[in-house]
Amino acid sequence: MNEIIFFGFNQEPILIKNKPDQIKKPIQFKFENENENENENEKQIKQISSGLFSTIFLFENGKAIEYLNENDSNENPEKIQIENIQKVTVGANNEAILTIEGNVFAKGKYINPQNLNEFINISSLIEDKNDRIIQDVVCSDSSIYLLTSNQNVYGIGSNYNGQLGFDSQTLPKTEKPILMMKNVSKIFSGNSSKYVFLLNSNQELFGSGNNDYSQVGLGESRKQLQIQKLTQIQNIPKGKIIDIQCGYSHSIMLIEDEDQNQIQIQNQIQIQIQNQNQNPKRKLYSCGRYFFNGLGKDNDTHEFTEIKSSLFENDDNIREISVGCFHTLILTSNSKLIVFGNNYYGQLGTGDTNDQLNPIQIELPKLRFNENIYNYHISCGNVNSFLYYSPSFSNLEEDLIKLFERKEFCNISFKTENGEIIKAHKLILKYRLNQNQNEIEKLQEIISNKSIKESNQIFEMIYSNNSKINPKLYFEIKEIINSNEKIEETMKRIYLNENENEKDFIIERKEKQYKFPKLILIMRSELYRGMFLSVTNDKSNKVTDYSELSNKSFQILEYWIYSNQIKNEIEITQEIINEIKIGIDYFQLNQTNPNLFDLLINKFNNQNQKKKKKKKKNNCLIF
Repeated sequence: MNEIIFFGFNQEPILIKNKPDQIKKPIQFKFENENENENENEKQIKQISSGLFSTIFLFENGKAIEYLNENDSNENPEKIQIENIQKVTVGANNEAILTIEGNVFAKGKYINPQNLNEFINISSLIEDKNDRIIQDVVCSDSSIYLLTSNQNVYGIGSNYNGQLGFDSQTLPKTEKPILMMKNVSKIFSGNSSKYVFLLNSNQELFGSGNNDYSQVGLGESRKQLQIQKLTQIQNIPKGKIIDIQCGYSHSIMLIEDEDQNQIQIQNQIQIQIQNQNQNPKRKLYSCGRYFFNGLGKDNDTHEFTEIKSSLFENDDNIREISVGCFHTLILTSNSKLIVFGNNYYGQLGTGDTNDQLNPIQIELPKLRFNENIYNYHISCGNVNSFLYYSPSFSNLEEDLIKLFERKEFCNISFKTENGEIIKAHKLILKYRLNQNQNEIEKLQEIISNKSIKESNQIFEMIYSNNSKINPKLYFEIKEIINSNEKIEETMKRIYLNENENEKDFIIERKEKQYKFPKLILIMRSELYRGMFLSVTNDKSNKVTDYSELSNKSFQILEYWIYSNQIKNEIEITQEIINEIKIGIDYFQLNQTNPNLFDLLINKFNNQNQKKKKKKKKNNCLIF
């Protein structure tokens, strides 16, 4: 299920054979010797990280491959011999890998100089043994930053510019992680940057390192070339910091508008009812050097100032940003890929090598999976760029809460003590509450005595089954909530429901129709999630015609969509397995671990073993 678009420098390493060094227009990337018969989960991209001399592709199954400039075997890509990988990050002179268990393995010039190609566990080198579980890791040019589960940040590698937050004269480099700062929520750096930003839990931003072009954003009065200790960044734009991307001499900050956040916090439910589709507006700010850089403006700036462009200032919203050495990419919610900065190697994808000081939109080739690029992400290397398909399947509990905000999926009304109307999902309430039909009436009675804020918290607790949101309120509603039932069990009960009126979407195949609640398809299938959530004005019962699956294969997919389990009474054949692979790809199913395909293979093998044993037993009886 790979869909990777590439443009920019095609050397060090060579990513696409038989193509020029400069790929100026976005083209389809394909792995060498890609096997179409492999398990789809083996090929599903989760993340791409690219540096000056290497590029790593991480797959959904926790495995990764790497393209290297200097490869002893002269064969790219190479498999990375580390399992259960959660994140990969590549800098100019180092690489780091974060595993699901919270370990970080790294290699590079300042990490393991005796063997530059050997990954070592740098998290195990942290002196405090209670601080060795890593939550996040980020590579910069020659340094690596580790955020622990205790919200502490450690740095390792080069400190020649003070990027580890210490005086570079006394500590020019270190091969062991050193504690930089406590109470940190996020780390921001980049594959070619020699500086770092740390955001604490109070939304205070600190920076240190190379500042020769004011890329740390300290302002006109702080233009020194190096910031030798972590220093708080003043005059930060109002709002919530979503992301900061760091280049060699420029920084891009993504801010979620504070005013809209405050309105939503103060009057959350009313905003949801009046304007369900409006998300808090995001704005871009930049600082540093403009010349040849992805600053988005035609002048140097010493502190973060807003980037103005009609491309994302009107009805659009910024979803994701990525920064290379001297260029910047922006992905918007309305399917635009916007670029600016240096374009010497074609890394902007404009078809030429002309630099772009101001944001422009580029034309993309036809995408395989989703024209509105809802499930696509961007990643900048030093002088190249990637757009890649990677569905972000969220937790079902979180989906329920998010869908509560969408008016078109709410079909039952509740009145608060002040007469405000809150709308909710009747289908989900029916199966989240106890089996008694009077439970919805009891809920209405409770809501009628609550404020709109308390009512909102009640629905969040019902949908998420999380009493911590408001323990006092939870005590009042716990008698009507089926608190022991998991979402998977809820899905199965919906599947067994005989009320066809609640199944409002028809999938038609051959001569039979299958009815599904839209809500279930949204939570289970990225195909229908994009279809329903992007076309908010169309509430009709759409009909699709999909006749490639046999009845048995479709029944397996149908039951899996509801219950995340395989129907026991169906015998698995090789033909069914082949068809299910097609179905998983078509529906873009939310796969779990173990996934549907793996379970089918196991069941198929078990069935064959039982048949062999039975045949052997019968043969023994004959003799």
